[in-house]
Amino acid sequence: IISVREEEENSSRRRGDGSWKKIKEREGKDLLYVERCRRHRWRCAEVTFTCSEEALCHHWVITLLFSSAGRPKHLLVYINPYGGKQQGKRIYEQKVAPLFALAGIFTHVFVTQHANYARDHLRTEAELKKFDGVVCVGGDGMFSEIIHGLIWRTQIDIGVDPNCPDEILLPSSLRIGIIPAGSTDCICFATVGTNDPVTSALHIIVGDSQPMDVCSVHHNNMFLRYSVSLLGYGFYGDVLTDSERKRWMGPARYDLSGVKMFLSHHYYEGTVSYLPASDIVGTPRDAARCRSGYVRAERYEMDDSDTEWRTIRGKFLAINAASMSCACPRTPKGLSPAAHLADGTTDLILVRKCSRFDFLRHLLRHTNKDDQFDLTFVEVHRVRHFRFTPRHCQSDSDLELDLRENGKHQIFSQICRDHPACGCTPAYSSWNCDGEILNHTAIDVRVHCQLIKLFARGIEEPTVFEDFTNPCAI
Repeated sequence: IISVREEEENSSRRRGDGSWKKIKEREGKDLLYVERCRRHRWRCAEVTFTCSEEALCHHWVITLLFSSAGRPKHLLVYINPYGGKQQGKRIYEQKVAPLFALAGIFTHVFVTQHANYARDHLRTEAELKKFDGVVCVGGDGMFSEIIHGLIWRTQIDIGVDPNCPDEILLPSSLRIGIIPAGSTDCICFATVGTNDPVTSALHIIVGDSQPMDVCSVHHNNMFLRYSVSLLGYGFYGDVLTDSERKRWMGPARYDLSGVKMFLSHHYYEGTVSYLPASDIVGTPRDAARCRSGYVRAERYEMDDSDTEWRTIRGKFLAINAASMSCACPRTPKGLSPAAHLADGTTDLILVRKCSRFDFLRHLLRHTNKDDQFDLTFVEVHRVRHFRFTPRHCQSDSDLELDLRENGKHQIFSQICRDHPACGCTPAYSSWNCDGEILNHTAIDVRVHCQLIKLFARGIEEPTVFEDFTNPCAI
């Protein structure tokens, strides 16, 4: 909420042309506010308050300006000029920066020069105490850089070793804002309900706060990455690995790689061990969705000794861990529609070896209203901690050599009934960690409850928009 006419009066007074007296006689204040539109979008609107007493009018302005203590005043902004359609800088300068200026928010802007620029700057150079939050302008990869830099810096500053998988991680005091400017912007879509830069900027301005769980991924007591959306082994790992060799195609590379991996129909053998979230109300197959104002649990870290580990061995086409719905415009339900943002769990989805036709049925259910888990070869568990070990363990150097050799296969590998008989299938896949490749297959994954906070409020119910008759109430 911003006083516009007060600035007009001050400007006229400085000019010395006497026009400020006419402005003062109006005894009114123009204020900007948030107005809800369709499809979860927000827009900036203006309302004029008038009253007979100037002091009362001024009191209204002060009350509205400082009614929300959570509104940020100083923001650290990172812009990725290369992500998506390379529109990040233009989106920020034309759509976001003017709103921040109206709201009286001071910004320190960095345009990233190379990959991991924001991560490294947050880890070592950024003076975080000067800011109320960090904003990333880009896609999911840019957001991943921000959380890696911010979480790592927070743990190092308080003396926590990120390489130890059993350490309890402490959250940063800074909230993170996402201005979508990438290819899919899955995280923004799953937390706001739309990939609209103006809506995201207004969520930042009003000071919304949405906690989020974060998974830490380790291999042999060595930290690999953090994940907030998808960890995928098998199909989604293969799609990402293949698509990285086709970056020149742009977003279309995911479609081509997806078709190729579907036809290849690779499966992988291994063992999955997990700790079920037995104390959580609800299951991954609930009809309830994670919506605005819905927080399942207070932040805490669970002791692994409280629950008994369970083990599953088999041949899998896909092993996925979804810490949020992973919804995006192309798959509005996501991989796990009932996954929650801040309950300290992830939904572990196991797709066992099946026919191509059955696997296609499973994939198509991500785009319609059918239950994608209601299939005999699919099982899903809500867990706090899980581990995966491939059937044949190799040294890291041998494994990386195998992965490179597998990448040299022809576009369409031989299709046969039993892969081991002809040796056309690779022995290992890669993990897709929020769109980044992990070449280590044996991993240990632990969920850290509400480790970060976003400038968001979760997806609002449609009735909020349909029945909203008094936008000034915001």
